[in-house]
Amino acid sequence: MIDRRSFSKAIGWGAGATALSLAGPQTAANASTASQARATPAATPVSAPATAVPAVSPGTRTEFTALKQVRAGLLDVGYAEAGPAHGPVVICLHGWPYDIHSFVDVAPLLAAQGYRVIVPYLRGHGTTRFLSAHTARNAQQSAVALDVIALMDALGIDRAVLAGFDWGSRTADIVAALWPERVKALVSVSGYLITDVAAQANQLPPAAEHTWWYQFYFATERGRLAMESEKDRPALCRLVWELVSPTWKFDDATFARTATAFENPDYPAIVIHNYRWRLGLAEGEHRYDRYEKQLAARPRIHVPTVTLDPSLDPFTAPGDGTGYREYFTGPYLHRVLADVGHNVPQEAPTAFAQAVIDADHL
Repeated sequence: MIDRRSFSKAIGWGAGATALSLAGPQTAANASTASQARATPAATPVSAPATAVPAVSPGTRTEFTALKQVRAGLLDVGYAEAGPAHGPVVICLHGWPYDIHSFVDVAPLLAAQGYRVIVPYLRGHGTTRFLSAHTARNAQQSAVALDVIALMDALGIDRAVLAGFDWGSRTADIVAALWPERVKALVSVSGYLITDVAAQANQLPPAAEHTWWYQFYFATERGRLAMESEKDRPALCRLVWELVSPTWKFDDATFARTATAFENPDYPAIVIHNYRWRLGLAEGEHRYDRYEKQLAARPRIHVPTVTLDPSLDPFTAPGDGTGYREYFTGPYLHRVLADVGHNVPQEAPTAFAQAVIDADHL
């Protein structure tokens, strides 16, 4: 493993920084109900703290007032920031097809509890740009995880709570597994998502394969062309929102705010590479081989963790988290979020923020 001081030197990446805040009034209201359950196998005995996050309705906030940019590794990263500059750090990581607005309600909730909240655009999204035109537009899992390490280095962050969903869960899981000294605690929607590319060659039950329709679509040239089309790309992404969050009543303006992140010139290439790489249909880069070898071994995660299973997410595995429980060996809580779909932080911001605080206190 690489420590923080040697990371930039070893990879040949640099750093440097500039500034964002949140706008809008804070309003208390009922949020989505969360049913909580402690997973049973070999859990370290823990109890959640009494600190309760004030409930807010999804959509209470709509905007981040300004974006900061920082040169970090291979990227010029765009990110939102909220909370005190010297507070304990939480890094919130979005998925596909989403962006930083998934955390627009979560960030002020955590900031009000004294956290410094960092919400970056992942590579290929929003205002995050590659520093060089010659860098491969690669979205394999370890490359995205190393972006987080580089961001932490650039911002002078030694340790942080990592919290994510979708691509963000996978990325947070990887950082926690390979660089646990950088992770104070973890919140992972859908549990353990580290990809074993070789295992991806095995078929799933037909209903599960159906759920992953867009992964196979992106394996075709038709899918690539759809992602490259300024007309078809938003419609495709919106369809995914509707299918994986069946009860989330978002409006056109909510989708439009996020859809601007899809206009990044590298977006089609990053998305297509990510899904093709997972299926073994696209090559990664040799610089990441050692990390992928470690990840293929399905490393355990030892940091304090809260896993969240949204009940209406078609990707939520059966078994109330038992299918991935063995991969989390530290203090641990598991929760099922009733009536919530895939985009947990935006659909249930109070429950997500509470999970962050509880993970930090395990």
